Amino acid sequence: MKRVEFVGHRGQQILFLDFSNCSVPEILGTIKEAKAVIREQPEQSLLTLSDVTDAAFNETVRIAMKEFTLHNKPYVKAAAVVGVTGLKRIIFDGVLLFSKRKMSAFDGLDPAKDWLVDQG
Repeated sequence: MKRVEFVGHRGQQILFLDFSNCSVPEILGTIKEAKAVIREQPEQSLLTLSDVTDAAFNETVRIAMKEFTLHNKPYVKAAAVVGVTGLKRIIFDGVLLFSKRKMSAFDGLDPAKDWLVDQG
């Protein structure tokens, strides 16, 4: 499965960003790939779903994710994240306040997809 791909759900397209089980270098590579796809989209057109389940996490990832969130802001209408637990939840809450984006965390992919489609 690709790490960055569009998936359909209830007739809408969602950009799925799969960070699950990634090492730090894999996360950074996925961010780079995602940026290339995202910057080709019209502003305020994207629904994004990120799965960070069991992804590596350190200061480098925190900084990269913060910058990535800022990069995406003009393009993303709504964003959902799955796999946000423990320290990742604290960082997610901080990014949410900092970015002022329409973003929500979910326990599973299907509820996240449903919420995204409802935002679109």
